[in-house]
Amino acid sequence: MMYMTPFDQRSSSLFDAFDRMMNGTFWGRMEKQCAPCRTDIIDAGSKFVLRADMPGFQKENIKVSVKDNELTISAERQDNLKDTENNKYVYRERRYDSLSRSFDIKGIDTDKITASYENGVLELQLPKVVETKPDAQAIKID
Repeated sequence: MMYMTPFDQRSSSLFDAFDRMMNGTFWGRMEKQCAPCRTDIIDAGSKFVLRADMPGFQKENIKVSVKDNELTISAERQDNLKDTENNKYVYRERRYDSLSRSFDIKGIDTDKITASYENGVLELQLPKVVETKPDAQAIKID
């Protein structure tokens, strides 16, 4: 129990470390850093629906903002274990986590964006700008 590490085998072999790197342990961590929240964007005709996986975040710690045709999703969390000095952790990964991701939203009616959060998934309704075509006008010829 002294060297308990979840989902990882301890080894002193250089070749075992290289195998773990090539089999996803290292690259999986890199991929996680590159995509802070997995996102799907669906074209639903008059709007886009953006769904972002944000497990473990509380709704009040998620911020969605729009500035200069850029939508930004950001969130942060801290573990709820305040008394870390009295706890004797064997292994600890849950501390502080934050993320931020931005999207270009040209062509979106920003005044009508709505958001909901349920079961770790943030869903944004992004209505498209309705293009108004000018009515045909008759021009009087003199």
